[in-house]
Amino acid sequence: QVQLVESGGGLVQPGGSLRLSCAASGFRLDLYALAWFRQAPGKEREGVACIGSTNSDTIYGDSVKGRFTVSRDNAENTVYLHLNSLKPEDTAIYYCAADILWVRSLQDMCIARGKDEYDYWGQGTQVTVSS
Repeated sequence: QVQLVESGGGLVQPGGSLRLSCAASGFRLDLYALAWFRQAPGKEREGVACIGSTNSDTIYGDSVKGRFTVSRDNAENTVYLHLNSLKPEDTAIYYCAADILWVRSLQDMCIARGKDEYDYWGQGTQVTVSS
C-alpha cells in the first residue's frame, strides 16, 4: 500500500521534546521532498518545516525556528521532525506531505497548503503540550 504514516505524537509538558516520524511505504521517499504542517482547532493550516534531498536543504516556519529540526534517513525511508522547547501553542495535529523532487523549488513547495498540491499526504499525529 502506498502511503505516508506519521507517528510519535503525544502529551508532553511545556519545555519538553518529541520526535515525530513520517514513514513512507510503497514508494521511495528519497525521490521526494517533504513538508511538515500542523493544524490546531479553529486555526488555519500552518507550515512547520520542509526538507529537500539532503539534510542541509531545509526551510522552517518563523514560529519554530531554533526549536524544531527536520531530518531524513533515506535508508529508513523516513523523515523526522524533532520538536524541542515545546510550548502550549505548538499543540496541533501534525501532518507530513511528499512532493516529487526537482519539479518545483523547495520554497515553492513549502508555501503550498492544499492536499492536492502534494503527491502524498499522511493522516496526522496529535501533539498536545500541556502541564
